[in-house]
Amino acid sequence: MSDDLAAHARALLDTNSFLTLGTVDPDGRPWTSPVYFAASGLREFYWASETDAVHSRNLTSRPHVSIVVFDSSVRPYHGRALYAVGTAGALEGGDLERGLEVYPGPSDRGATALTREDVTGSSPYRLYRATATEVWVLCPREPRQPCPLHGLAKDHRARIE
Repeated sequence: MSDDLAAHARALLDTNSFLTLGTVDPDGRPWTSPVYFAASGLREFYWASETDAVHSRNLTSRPHVSIVVFDSSVRPYHGRALYAVGTAGALEGGDLERGLEVYPGPSDRGATALTREDVTGSSPYRLYRATATEVWVLCPREPRQPCPLHGLAKDHRARIE
């Protein structure tokens, strides 16, 4: 894995508060949802959602997900994005304890920490984790210029190993 690309991916995760979560319902219809998230490393993404949200219901029957984290503040043709695929589900037991340590991320992001009671029992909320099996970044480059790593003057993704 290129250290430059991993640093680029980490910067995207550190500076963006929302990811786009793609799920699929039992009939195969896709659904995307923006969710506030916190990441652990480059392959674990945590969020809290109501259990009756469409994406939460979808995960009960089809745990496969797609994820995009992108910087919407950049100028056109200066795209910065991380893409991932993997599986996701609600957390329990030791996984929940770990998730509560990670979510909602650093305090300077402005979110409030959750307790076990906030996401268990009769609460309508649960803490979820997606574990990515594959991760890519949109290779950073200036418009109409080749990227320094691959020499390609077009948008392309680079896999993070």
